[in-house]
Amino acid sequence: MDEPPRIAPQADPLPGALADAMGRLVPDGMKPPQLFLTVGRNAGLFQHLVDTGLIGPTGLLDRRVLPRELRECVILRTCVATRNDYEFNLHVQTISGRMGLSWAQIEDVRRERPTPALWSGEQWAAMALVDALVPGLRLSDATFDACRQQLDEPALIEITQLAGMYVAVAMQVALARPSFDHYRYPEAVRATVRG
Repeated sequence: MDEPPRIAPQADPLPGALADAMGRLVPDGMKPPQLFLTVGRNAGLFQHLVDTGLIGPTGLLDRRVLPRELRECVILRTCVATRNDYEFNLHVQTISGRMGLSWAQIEDVRRERPTPALWSGEQWAAMALVDALVPGLRLSDATFDACRQQLDEPALIEITQLAGMYVAVAMQVALARPSFDHYRYPEAVRATVRG
Protein backbone atom coordinates (compact mmCIF):
# COMPACT_ATOMS: atom_id res chain seq x y z
CA MET A 1 0.00 0.00 0.00
CA ASP A 2 1.32 3.41 -0.93
CA GLU A 3 1.80 5.91 1.87
CA PRO A 4 0.19 9.28 1.21
CA PRO A 5 2.43 11.79 -0.57
CA ARG A 6 4.15 14.39 1.58
CA ILE A 7 4.03 16.91 -1.25
CA ALA A 8 0.90 16.79 -3.38
CA PRO A 9 1.49 16.67 -7.13
CA GLN A 10 0.49 19.65 -9.27
CA ALA A 11 -3.19 19.28 -10.09
CA ASP A 12 -4.88 19.55 -13.48
CA PRO A 13 -5.22 21.75 -15.35
CA LEU A 14 -1.50 22.45 -15.45
CA PRO A 15 -0.48 26.10 -15.89
CA GLY A 16 0.55 26.92 -19.47
CA ALA A 17 4.35 26.84 -19.18
CA LEU A 18 4.28 23.70 -17.05
CA ALA A 19 1.86 22.01 -19.47
CA ASP A 20 4.20 22.89 -22.36
CA ALA A 21 7.21 21.45 -20.50
CA MET A 22 5.30 18.25 -19.67
CA GLY A 23 4.25 18.00 -23.30
CA ARG A 24 7.89 17.85 -24.35
CA LEU A 25 8.49 14.88 -22.03
CA VAL A 26 5.32 12.84 -21.96
CA PRO A 27 3.69 11.28 -25.05
CA ASP A 28 0.19 12.43 -25.98
CA GLY A 29 -2.47 10.55 -24.06
CA MET A 30 -0.14 9.56 -21.21
CA LYS A 31 -0.56 11.07 -17.78
CA PRO A 32 2.65 12.68 -16.47
CA PRO A 33 4.47 10.67 -13.80
CA GLN A 34 3.66 11.64 -10.22
CA LEU A 35 7.25 12.72 -9.58
CA PHE A 36 7.18 15.09 -12.57
CA LEU A 37 3.96 16.60 -11.22
CA THR A 38 5.49 16.88 -7.76
CA VAL A 39 8.67 18.60 -8.96
CA GLY A 40 6.33 20.71 -11.10
CA ARG A 41 5.13 22.33 -7.85
CA ASN A 42 8.36 24.30 -8.29
CA ALA A 43 7.46 25.26 -11.85
CA GLY A 44 10.56 27.37 -12.42
CA LEU A 45 12.89 24.52 -11.50
CA PHE A 46 10.97 22.00 -13.58
CA GLN A 47 10.94 24.36 -16.57
CA HIS A 48 14.72 24.86 -16.17
CA LEU A 49 15.35 21.10 -16.07
CA VAL A 50 13.41 20.66 -19.32
CA ASP A 51 14.71 23.79 -21.09
CA THR A 52 18.35 22.90 -20.43
CA GLY A 53 17.80 19.33 -21.59
CA LEU A 54 18.80 17.96 -18.21
CA ILE A 55 15.57 15.99 -18.25
CA GLY A 56 14.12 14.59 -21.45
CA PRO A 57 11.74 11.87 -22.64
CA THR A 58 14.22 9.11 -21.71
CA GLY A 59 15.16 10.53 -18.31
CA LEU A 60 17.95 12.62 -16.87
CA LEU A 61 21.19 13.47 -18.61
CA ASP A 62 20.54 11.53 -21.82
CA ARG A 63 23.13 12.98 -24.19
CA ARG A 64 22.77 9.96 -26.50
CA VAL A 65 26.42 9.08 -25.87
CA LEU A 66 26.12 5.95 -23.74
CA PRO A 67 24.47 2.95 -25.40
CA ARG A 68 20.77 2.83 -24.46
CA GLU A 69 21.01 -0.55 -22.73
CA LEU A 70 24.04 0.51 -20.70
CA ARG A 71 22.40 3.75 -19.64
CA GLU A 72 19.19 2.01 -18.55
CA CYS A 73 21.17 -0.64 -16.68
CA VAL A 74 22.95 2.12 -14.72
CA ILE A 75 19.64 3.82 -13.91
CA LEU A 76 17.95 0.65 -12.67
CA ARG A 77 20.99 -0.44 -10.65
CA THR A 78 21.13 3.01 -9.05
CA CYS A 79 17.44 2.66 -8.16
CA VAL A 80 18.27 -0.66 -6.51
CA ALA A 81 21.25 0.79 -4.65
CA THR A 82 19.14 3.68 -3.33
CA ARG A 83 16.07 1.51 -2.64
CA ASN A 84 14.10 3.76 -4.97
CA ASP A 85 11.21 1.47 -5.88
CA TYR A 86 9.21 4.41 -7.22
CA GLU A 87 11.70 5.25 -10.00
CA PHE A 88 12.47 1.60 -10.71
CA ASN A 89 8.75 0.96 -11.17
CA LEU A 90 8.38 4.02 -13.41
CA HIS A 91 11.27 3.05 -15.70
CA VAL A 92 10.22 -0.59 -15.96
CA GLN A 93 6.66 0.40 -16.87
CA THR A 94 7.63 3.03 -19.42
CA ILE A 95 11.07 2.74 -21.02
CA SER A 96 13.33 -0.08 -19.79
CA GLY A 97 12.13 -2.47 -22.50
CA ARG A 98 12.29 0.22 -25.18
CA MET A 99 15.86 0.95 -24.13
CA GLY A 100 16.77 -2.65 -24.90
CA LEU A 101 16.72 -4.45 -21.56
CA SER A 102 15.13 -7.88 -21.50
CA TRP A 103 12.70 -8.93 -18.79
CA ALA A 104 15.32 -11.36 -17.51
CA GLN A 105 17.76 -8.46 -17.11
CA ILE A 106 15.13 -6.31 -15.39
CA GLU A 107 14.53 -9.08 -12.85
CA ASP A 108 18.25 -9.77 -12.49
CA VAL A 109 19.31 -6.15 -11.90
CA ARG A 110 17.59 -6.33 -8.48
CA ARG A 111 19.72 -9.25 -7.32
CA GLU A 112 22.56 -8.62 -4.88
CA ARG A 113 24.92 -10.24 -7.37
CA PRO A 114 23.51 -10.11 -10.92
CA THR A 115 24.06 -13.04 -13.29
CA PRO A 116 27.13 -12.30 -15.47
CA ALA A 117 25.76 -14.26 -18.45
CA LEU A 118 22.87 -11.78 -18.81
CA TRP A 119 25.06 -8.70 -19.17
CA SER A 120 27.77 -7.38 -21.48
CA GLY A 121 31.18 -6.64 -20.00
CA GLU A 122 30.39 -2.92 -20.11
CA GLN A 123 27.07 -3.38 -18.31
CA TRP A 124 28.65 -5.63 -15.67
CA ALA A 125 31.40 -3.08 -15.06
CA ALA A 126 28.88 -0.23 -14.85
CA MET A 127 26.86 -2.09 -12.22
CA ALA A 128 30.05 -2.75 -10.22
CA LEU A 129 30.82 0.97 -10.39
CA VAL A 130 27.32 1.88 -9.15
CA ASP A 131 27.51 -0.76 -6.41
CA ALA A 132 30.78 0.72 -5.16
CA LEU A 133 30.01 4.43 -5.45
CA VAL A 134 26.37 4.83 -4.55
CA PRO A 135 26.13 3.34 -1.07
CA GLY A 136 29.50 4.39 0.30
CA LEU A 137 31.16 6.85 -2.09
CA ARG A 138 34.17 4.54 -2.18
CA LEU A 139 35.86 2.89 -5.13
CA SER A 140 38.75 0.51 -4.63
CA ASP A 141 41.64 0.48 -7.05
CA ALA A 142 40.76 -3.12 -7.93
CA THR A 143 37.18 -2.19 -8.86
CA PHE A 144 38.37 0.85 -10.80
CA ASP A 145 40.89 -1.27 -12.72
CA ALA A 146 38.23 -3.90 -13.53
CA CYS A 147 35.82 -1.18 -14.71
CA ARG A 148 38.55 0.52 -16.74
CA GLN A 149 39.13 -2.71 -18.67
CA GLN A 150 35.57 -2.48 -20.01
CA LEU A 151 34.87 1.26 -20.09
CA ASP A 152 36.94 4.22 -21.22
CA GLU A 153 37.43 7.25 -19.00
CA PRO A 154 34.72 9.41 -20.64
CA ALA A 155 32.19 6.59 -20.11
CA LEU A 156 33.25 6.15 -16.48
CA ILE A 157 32.80 9.87 -15.88
CA GLU A 158 29.38 9.95 -17.56
CA ILE A 159 28.14 6.83 -15.76
CA THR A 160 29.21 8.33 -12.43
CA GLN A 161 27.39 11.58 -13.22
CA LEU A 162 24.28 9.68 -14.36
CA ALA A 163 24.22 7.58 -11.20
CA GLY A 164 24.61 10.75 -9.13
CA MET A 165 21.62 12.32 -10.90
CA TYR A 166 19.49 9.30 -10.02
CA VAL A 167 20.68 9.45 -6.41
CA ALA A 168 19.20 12.97 -6.45
CA VAL A 169 15.96 11.51 -7.84
CA ALA A 170 15.92 9.05 -4.94
CA MET A 171 16.29 11.99 -2.57
CA GLN A 172 13.31 13.76 -4.19
CA VAL A 173 11.27 10.55 -3.86
CA ALA A 174 12.24 10.22 -0.18
CA LEU A 175 11.25 13.86 0.39
CA ALA A 176 7.95 13.94 -1.49
CA ARG A 177 6.91 10.27 -1.29
CA PRO A 178 4.94 10.33 -4.57
CA SER A 179 2.29 7.72 -5.24
CA PHE A 180 3.34 4.98 -7.62
CA ASP A 181 2.38 5.49 -11.24
CA HIS A 182 0.27 2.76 -12.77
CA TYR A 183 0.92 2.51 -16.47
CA ARG A 184 0.26 -0.54 -18.58
CA TYR A 185 3.11 -2.96 -18.94
CA PRO A 186 3.50 -6.56 -20.08
CA GLU A 187 2.48 -9.38 -17.73
CA ALA A 188 6.01 -10.80 -18.03
CA VAL A 189 7.35 -7.90 -15.98
CA ARG A 190 4.48 -7.58 -13.50
CA ALA A 191 6.35 -9.60 -10.85
CA THR A 192 9.44 -7.39 -11.09
CA VAL A 193 7.76 -4.16 -10.06
CA ARG A 194 6.07 -3.11 -6.88
CA GLY A 195 2.95 -1.04 -6.70
